Amino acid sequence: MKTIAGGVCAAKGFTAAGIHCGVRRNKTKKDLALIYSEAPASAAAVYTANLVKGAPIAVTKAHLADGKAQAIICNSGNANTCNADGVEVAALIAKSAAQALGISENDVVVASTGVIGQPLDPTPIQKGIPELVKGLGDHSEDAALGIMTTDTRVKQIAVEFEVGGAVCRIGGICKGSGMIHPNMATMLVFITTDCAIAPPLLQKALSGDVQNTFNMLSIDGDTSTNDMAVVLANGRAGNKEITDEGGDFAVFMKALNSVTVALSRMIVADGEGATKSLECIVTGGKSEADAKKIAKSVVCSSLLKSAMFGADANWGRVLCAIGYSGAELSVDKVGVSFRSAAGEIEVCKNGAGVPFSEETAKKILLEAEIDILITLGDGEARATAWGCDLTYDYVKINGDYRT
Repeated sequence: MKTIAGGVCAAKGFTAAGIHCGVRRNKTKKDLALIYSEAPASAAAVYTANLVKGAPIAVTKAHLADGKAQAIICNSGNANTCNADGVEVAALIAKSAAQALGISENDVVVASTGVIGQPLDPTPIQKGIPELVKGLGDHSEDAALGIMTTDTRVKQIAVEFEVGGAVCRIGGICKGSGMIHPNMATMLVFITTDCAIAPPLLQKALSGDVQNTFNMLSIDGDTSTNDMAVVLANGRAGNKEITDEGGDFAVFMKALNSVTVALSRMIVADGEGATKSLECIVTGGKSEADAKKIAKSVVCSSLLKSAMFGADANWGRVLCAIGYSGAELSVDKVGVSFRSAAGEIEVCKNGAGVPFSEETAKKILLEAEIDILITLGDGEARATAWGCDLTYDYVKINGDYRT
């Protein structure tokens, strides 16, 4: 397996586009994206666990009931959430895109992201769709720009792998910078592949994968209303369709995971106001569930995130987060180390502090990527979670988000 260029356009038979249509007032920012498959594709999705859900989710769920889709349309700037006419607007957008593409409206995934509680006027989107369709091509980056809100950088990745002698590709784009917390997919993610895989297996692959990727990252502890991860698989690679959980399915799962892990890391690196990305690696847990609870608890700790911003090796905050995680563990066996490109330093052993150089620790924690290594000594289970530091700019960004 190797990383390649192309994002959501890397796989055969997929094109994309992104434009500014007028949902956002800033004309320099794209606010509408389209991803299109030249043939109907197997489709799978996972959605936010928030009880308050964006209207596009209801429409998309209905459209994907048959496990098929051919296009994804997404606007930024307005979440189309908590609006009396939200479902009607989302359905109208899907219908307009379908008509322009010459496909069934039931084969269109629709998504929105942005401010919650403001009515979404579909007129700019409807007027922009012809331009959007006309611009379809190898434009993954434009599509990625079209779905961004407070993101500061494009997030896209693609890899090439082999299934049954056929060369397959899978690639994705995503948006996510704030309102990110483990509870399904915690952002918008659109993935495309030319691998042939039956819808039930595609859904199984995605649902299983998010438990160890998108569900294991946190920026700020807030789960959004519009979170959605969608995968389209059009079979253009020519491999024998994957219909069971054999070797080919395992290969596909590995390729999908390489994409979702990469996107997860891109999201935490671009957390609102973030200056550092954090990776918490827990080993020696009694169970995977316990290891996950601990890893999530640490990356979600506001106190720990603040300490990382200040390059303060305050390992007590790690122990504190472990203690309230709800996991079963022997506290007197816990060990903690910090690691980065500048080196690694042990700060806690057997549940107690050990002598260490504060100067060395600070150098390690001044790096942009920091690993928090936790050993439990209770078993063989392990887990990894991703997060970022908490900075002054996070408050500034969210203090005037609507205006």
